[in-house]
Amino acid sequence: MKKHFLWTFLSVFLIGIQAIAQESLFGAQQITSPEIHENGTVTFRFAAPNAKSVQITGDFLPTEKMETPMGEMDGPGKADLIKGDKGIWSFTSEPLSPELYSYSFIVDGLKTTDPNNPFLIRDVASVTNVFLVGEDQAALYRVKDVPHGTVARRWYDSPGLGMDRRITIYTPPGYEKSNEQFPVLYLLHGAGGDEEAWIALGRTAQIMDNLIALGKAKPMIVVMPNGNVIQDAAPGEGNDGMYKPQFMVPKTMDGTYEANFMDIVKFVESNYQVKADKAHRAIAGLSMGGYHTMHISRYYPNMFDYIGLFSAAIMPREDATGKVYSDIDGTLKTQMDNGYKLYWIGIGKTDFLYDANKEYRAKLDSIGMPYQYVESEGGHIWRNWRVYLTQFAPRLFQ
Repeated sequence: MKKHFLWTFLSVFLIGIQAIAQESLFGAQQITSPEIHENGTVTFRFAAPNAKSVQITGDFLPTEKMETPMGEMDGPGKADLIKGDKGIWSFTSEPLSPELYSYSFIVDGLKTTDPNNPFLIRDVASVTNVFLVGEDQAALYRVKDVPHGTVARRWYDSPGLGMDRRITIYTPPGYEKSNEQFPVLYLLHGAGGDEEAWIALGRTAQIMDNLIALGKAKPMIVVMPNGNVIQDAAPGEGNDGMYKPQFMVPKTMDGTYEANFMDIVKFVESNYQVKADKAHRAIAGLSMGGYHTMHISRYYPNMFDYIGLFSAAIMPREDATGKVYSDIDGTLKTQMDNGYKLYWIGIGKTDFLYDANKEYRAKLDSIGMPYQYVESEGGHIWRNWRVYLTQFAPRLFQ
């Protein structure tokens, strides 16, 4: 009898401990959010019995005008959640097209993440939840049952910048066991980004795995550097420790990065199995990275046969005083005369940089410099840049 009582007591005790542990682990919220329905609608839920208002903001909602460090531009819209039983608020979206979306909640004016969704990404200093809807374009952003490449964080010596720096490098499936030499795409981030931006926000590894598996892109190495020359690595990953990321840091667009870019190329070509010639090098970047791409490719006119400008931040800057920025027209003509296989420009119709890109295309037209142009819907957003990568990569090294 005593033995039976002891086992009963222990069973109840262990079940109680397990329940407490589970509640602690899951934040005491057994809620599904987001819930993606077959028709493409998505339901979001948030438990806040004492809240007076709960809203959701995300890039799946109609845009709103907002002030940013780059001036007024379109930003994520907002929608109200409805309070239901047990203080659980909910909102169901309209049917969404296939895409990777991000969102946050606003509870009584305080912006917060979804405690029931563990999938988050950082963009500059903002952390938001993400979710994937549907197939089609979104299928390229999913982890599929295909051969996978390798993502490595390496450190390289930059004599020009006087420091060791962290870099993210994707190698294609089978690279480690292959004796083959591969072409290289240098993929540059925008203002506020770092060597984590393209791999996290841009879904580069998933995109490349899927494009290569589909036979739409050649196996290639993708090099994703940190364009902030005063940093050795992303915030929290370098010698400066953990600090709040900034949208723009000193010396970001003054020519220093472009002038010392060959330190990155030398590291890659000394440490990886690459085809080290112009025909097998590509460079592309978004926003500030597009600005860097434009200047690097013309400053080193015999280095890259493929150039991609994604919403490029081509605009006059007071700090653009470096030697890199001299004789832009002359160096563009030299780049054109030397020849290249693809000069690709993409921009959204409502991007705040639309007019600047239009003026830049007029400059190229005036000197007879050939390029290919893609104009998409939307503004200065990751949704466009991921699409541009899926359009640009298949054009490389064919």
